[in-house]
Amino acid sequence: MKILYFAWLKTKLQMTSESVPWSEECRDTDSLVRWMKTRGPSFAEVFSDLEVVRIAVNQEYITGNTVLGKEDEVAFFPPVTGG
Repeated sequence: MKILYFAWLKTKLQMTSESVPWSEECRDTDSLVRWMKTRGPSFAEVFSDLEVVRIAVNQEYITGNTVLGKEDEVAFFPPVTGG
C-alpha cells in the first residue's frame, strides 16, 4: 500500500509518503491506524486524536472503517475548511 501524509502530518512525521506492505494486521483502515500508533512517538502523537485526521482511500474520502487491498493508496490529512 502507498501511504500519503499531508499538511501538519507530513511535517510531524518528516515524510510525505511511504510504501507499507499489506498484511492481515493492516487489512482495513481501523487496523492500519492502530498499527501506525505503534510505530513510534511521532506516529502515536499524530494518530492520538482522530478528530483531527481524515482518511482517503484511492482518493475517496471515507467516514468509516474501509477494507484495504495491496494496491490501495491511503492518504492522511487534516480536516479542510473553506473560506
